[in-house]
Amino acid sequence: MKRACVIGWPVAHSRSPVIHRYWLKLYGLDGAYEMEAVRPEEIEGFLKWLGKRGYAGANVTLPHKEAALAAADRPDDAATTIGAANTLWLDDKGLLHASNTDAYGFMTHLAAEAPEWNKGKRPVVVLGAGGAARAILHGLIQAGATKILLVNRTEGRAKALAEGFGTKVSVIPWVARNRALSGCGLLVNATSLSMTGKPVLDVDLSALPADAIVADIVYSPLETPLLAAAKARGNRTVDGLGMLLHQAVPGFERWFGVRPDVTPELRAHVVAHLEV
Repeated sequence: MKRACVIGWPVAHSRSPVIHRYWLKLYGLDGAYEMEAVRPEEIEGFLKWLGKRGYAGANVTLPHKEAALAAADRPDDAATTIGAANTLWLDDKGLLHASNTDAYGFMTHLAAEAPEWNKGKRPVVVLGAGGAARAILHGLIQAGATKILLVNRTEGRAKALAEGFGTKVSVIPWVARNRALSGCGLLVNATSLSMTGKPVLDVDLSALPADAIVADIVYSPLETPLLAAAKARGNRTVDGLGMLLHQAVPGFERWFGVRPDVTPELRAHVVAHLEV
């Protein structure tokens, strides 16, 4: 039996087991997907003996993504550029490979739901300067975005993040976030604001073009106040659940040898478990 897991501290909130166990059952595979709560001071040792613990690989969630990258023998370009790893696998020589599939997950879902997101090469506004924002910037630039306006409550963090992406990313002060929406083709919330239990994201969409796309990486609640406000004024919206589902695909294929499909049935299955 092939086994994989999700590693975090805490880890009970992760919905990765819901996704991967669904696929294991769907494809009739002899495999298991487990949860491992690993303290920060224990992560290096845990990853060193990942294979000895019987795992073919793992997903990695907070706060271990940077440690996972540091522990990898063979990080790929995405993990190196983003500076964090969320997907690990062992090869037949026992070497630990690392990738970051967040950019893949976000861009795959965005392309499926709003393929015209870069029409006219209009500016993209990204809110946030954490790990998710870094992954999304990487994905947007790879997919052809030429002008990204990065906005964060702590402007210094935004400037530090933008430095790694060259002239395609410009930093806009948080107080100017609403004016920055004028003329943009895509707005992305890459913060945790409006997530269940978190403060609500304070953004006024009045200046946003009527044909702009609005995406949110938050998936609990599935329709955030930002998406509800965008939908009410007629903008196309892209929720955060698709990113979660699509980012899981490459890891499952690595561990279990089958490339799984993201389907409406999988989405409904995960939605049913979001509030459990």
